[in-house]
Amino acid sequence: MFGDLFTPMHMLFVLIIVLVIFGPKRLPEIGRSLGRGIQEFKKSTSELQEHITEEKKTDSAPQPQEKVTTEATHKNPPEATGS
Repeated sequence: MFGDLFTPMHMLFVLIIVLVIFGPKRLPEIGRSLGRGIQEFKKSTSELQEHITEEKKTDSAPQPQEKVTTEATHKNPPEATGS
């Protein structure tokens, strides 16, 4: 359905329309800002992906068990009386 949408002829037609609308002086400026926007988007998505991967690693790692000590474990066991 959309196979012929991005043929070179269509791209040339779009480029000519953009050139007429914005003029030759603004095209480099528009290209730079579009490039910066794409670069920032890629940077944000890669940082998000790294954060998610890091969270998965910390969640899947076994958590060390804390030893719970109570007062009963610190007392000496009662001595056996020989009756």
